[in-house]
This record gives sequence, C-alpha cells and structure tokens, in this order.
Amino acid sequence: MLLKNTSILITDDDEDILTALRLLFKPLVKEVVVAKNPNVINNLFQNHNFDLVILDMNFNGVVNTGNEGIFWLNKIKAINPKVDVILITAYGDIDLAIRSLKEGASDFIVKPWKNEKIIQAVQELVEKKKSTKVQKVDAGLETAIIGECIPMQHVFTKLKKVAPTDANILILGENGTGKDLIAQAIHEHSQRKNKPFIKVDVGALTSTLFESELFGYKKGAFTDAREDRKGRFEAAHGGTLFLDEIGNISLRQQARLLTVLQNRVVTPLGSNTSVPVDIRLICATNTSLTDLADESKFRKDLIYRINTVDILMPPLRDRNNDITQLANHFIGLYGEKYGKIGIKMDPSFIKKLKNHPFPGNVRELQYALERAIIMTEIDLLKDEDLVFSPIESTPAATGIKETNLDAVEKSTILKVIEKNSGNISKSARELGITRAALYRRLEKHDL
Repeated sequence: MLLKNTSILITDDDEDILTALRLLFKPLVKEVVVAKNPNVINNLFQNHNFDLVILDMNFNGVVNTGNEGIFWLNKIKAINPKVDVILITAYGDIDLAIRSLKEGASDFIVKPWKNEKIIQAVQELVEKKKSTKVQKVDAGLETAIIGECIPMQHVFTKLKKVAPTDANILILGENGTGKDLIAQAIHEHSQRKNKPFIKVDVGALTSTLFESELFGYKKGAFTDAREDRKGRFEAAHGGTLFLDEIGNISLRQQARLLTVLQNRVVTPLGSNTSVPVDIRLICATNTSLTDLADESKFRKDLIYRINTVDILMPPLRDRNNDITQLANHFIGLYGEKYGKIGIKMDPSFIKKLKNHPFPGNVRELQYALERAIIMTEIDLLKDEDLVFSPIESTPAATGIKETNLDAVEKSTILKVIEKNSGNISKSARELGITRAALYRRLEKHDL
C-alpha cells in the first residue's frame, strides 16, 4: 500500500477520537502524530513532514459552527499549501462541506464514520498525489498527463492556450482516453485554480435529479427535501464546473441548462429567488461533433454555448509511442501499492502491449497492468502475464471511425508522422507525396 510511506497528523479535542484514529492508522502508515490542542500545529509542522492532516472542525466551542476547523484549515494551508486536509465533524451540513472544500480541504467526513471509509479516503488522496506527479512536456506546460506523441503534443499546445482564459471548453474523445484529466489540468492552470473544481456526470442523472443536483433545492420542494441544499452550480461558484457525458442529456435538460448558462443565475427547486453564479464551464462527451450537431438529439445553440474551444483526446491506438511510458507509470504505481517494487517488462510483454488496439483506451491499459502486477510471482512481466478485458470490443482494423474524407486524410497523416517519430521526409515518402505537399496538408488540417 502507498500508505506505508505516509505521515499523518490527527487533531481533535476528543481523546477517544485521537486514540481510535491512532490505533486505526498506526499499522498502515509510516507515522501517526496526534494533537489535542490545535495551537501546536505550527510547531509540529516544523519537526515533521506531514503528507496529510485529519482535522476536527470544532474545538471546545460553545456553539459548534465549524469555524474553528475552517480557521485551522487556513493556517495549515498557509504553512504547507500542498498538504491534504480531511475535515471531520458530527454535523453533516452541506453548506459547511462546500465552504471547507472552497477553502482548500481535500475531503469532508461526518462523525461517526466507518473505519473502511476513512481509510479509503486517505488511500485515494495518497494515490492521487502519487499518480499526478508533475511532468514537463514539450509544449512548455506542467501537467500530470503522460504523453509525448504528436497527437498529445497538439492537445498540450491547445491546453496551454485555453487554460488561462475563461472560455468554455468541450472535450471530445472515446471513453477511457482521459477527458477528466484534461478538465482537471485546465482548471489547475486557470485563474480559478484556487477555487472549487466540481465534477458532475450529468449523463447519469434523471430529469428530477438533474435539476436538484445542478441547481439545488429548498426545504419542502419535494418529499425528501428535509433541508435547503445548494446545487453544483453554487458549489462551483468562483471556480470550474465540469459536466461529463454532456451528450447524453435530454432536450428538456438541455433547454434548462442553456437558460442558466445564458443568464448566469440558478433558481433552486421550490424557490422563486434566482442566485447569481460565476463559473467556468468545461464539458466532455464521447459523441462526435458531427453526431452532436443532430438537432433531433442536441440543440445547436447549446453546442455553441459550451464549445468556445474544443479539445479532441486521441484514442490510445493512435498513441503507440506513449504506451511504454504509460505502462511504466502504472507498473510503478501498482508495484508500490501491492508491495512489488522494481518489476520490469520483458520485450515480449511490450510487443503484445503495442500490438493490442486498446478499445478501452488508457483505462483498459491501466486495468490490464494492475491485473498483471497482482498475478505475477516474479519481477519480470512476460507476454503470458498480459490478459485483456473480454468486455471491450475490438475496433475496426484501421482504427478510423470517420467517414468524412478530410478526417480520414488527417488521421492517416498523423499515424504516419507518429510512426516516423515526426520525420517529415520519411513520412512524405511513405505517403507518396512531396515534402511541400505534406506541409500544405499539415497547414490545411491545422497540425
């Protein structure tokens, strides 16, 4: 487990809580430090390199407002902005949760908790930090996304240009290509990076849940509305709202969303009062722009509203030169997680990886390598250790779904240039055209 190298500070004025959490985490992590008085936090940070803090929200207060927790959260972030902070409280108020996340908390857990829940929360934060180590790419952008192939360099170049703006972004690409990572990277390189990043899988929401989740509701608005609740638009105020699978929402939901985006206000269910919202919108879909433009399924006026700039994530079968680098990343990640450090890949393993079309994209590669790490009994992965998921259907041999001639030409050029590691002369010869003709086509397709 990655937790074995983790140092945790736990601060709570309840001795029983401190004892319970210390006993829970002591066998799992490198170091557990407990403190009943938050005033010692500054001194503790001078003597320890904490990866994560579990912080109570109320310390000896007559009224349990959570303000003490917010105060000490800000103090901790001032000492070390990169440390993860999990806030715990007996009062599961959604407004307080939203406020703490806006202030920089990584997670929010309500007392009493289940032990497996708090361990999972810590584990996920540690794994996220491990898997998002910064990588410098040729486009001059620092990002956690792995990729050096030409299609990914185009993604990085566009990302570098659009991230600092407030433009609405539409991310296109097949399932498993990493659209959510691009959305996160855009937020982290924007002027809103210190504000909330809120993700919603809108394609999975029913009509009723769509409105209550996005726009919130007032107490009594429907049968189970026992208290006021802010929606995701309000939660993302000042920051970024990421709507995943936008292509799957109904026409009625599209109309409702368009109204909010045009007016920049939301009206919670059961209320007549509109609430102003300031968000940067990022959307993602596995539907092509051509299919999205079918007005029987999706409103064109909404496409223009969400698509100031679009970013196309290439499928893994078009990123052959990235596969080894991605594989090494996942082998390192899961090797540490499962206590199998130093595992290498045999050439037969790499060959089998590169010959697979990966219909499930990076997600399929990730799961295949996790299985291989779990099952291997030696420190060298061979081709027989690589088992691909039977749930994925293999794409056409060409890997090209477009029927548009220009799209086919663009895809072919990218594949040949990628194959020749960017060498224009070799690529032109293989394509049967002159260097000048290839340059004209590169300019035509904005490559």
